[in-house]
Amino acid sequence: MSGITQLLIIAISSALVSNVVLSQFLGICSFVGVSKKVETAAGMGGAVIFVITIACVVANLIYQLILYPLNLDYLRTIVFILVIAALVQIVEMFLHKCMVSLYNALGVFLPLITTNCAVLGVAITNVTNGYTGVFGFVESVVNGIGTAIGYTIAIVLLAGIRERIEGNDIPYSFQGSPIVLVTTGLMAIAFFGFSGLL
Repeated sequence: MSGITQLLIIAISSALVSNVVLSQFLGICSFVGVSKKVETAAGMGGAVIFVITIACVVANLIYQLILYPLNLDYLRTIVFILVIAALVQIVEMFLHKCMVSLYNALGVFLPLITTNCAVLGVAITNVTNGYTGVFGFVESVVNGIGTAIGYTIAIVLLAGIRERIEGNDIPYSFQGSPIVLVTTGLMAIAFFGFSGLL
């Protein structure tokens, strides 16, 4: 199997087949909280794409160059959390300076990217899957980008569905979070259909 084919399989698998939200159930907090409007969801998706991509690059380099050679594997979770927290602070400062409306729309959910288990999950998955070495570095970045794109697809789809059902007559017991969770469950079932793709 050629290198390009392998990278394509990793990208499709991480975006659709093993969608971080709908298949692995990571990052549900920001997924449900920010998916009220498509514009806000797309902004959150863009921020997550940036953070996950950069986190995969930095975490992989730190793991390969420092943690693994020095037999400090047991510190990877703590180090990855620190890397992610620093990257989120950079994104937050950038949005606060350059995109004030998006910064205000994301509100408290922007700092939640720091504790978004999807970001940490990708960094740990890259190490667990053995994406090390030169080609492994590229695989880890592709896995991160694919995962982030999958998160963005899911959150934008949910936001679009929520905008469409907002004016509908929903039974009182299903209004608010219950209908969002039912919708998310139906989306997860739909994404399960991608499992036969690879």
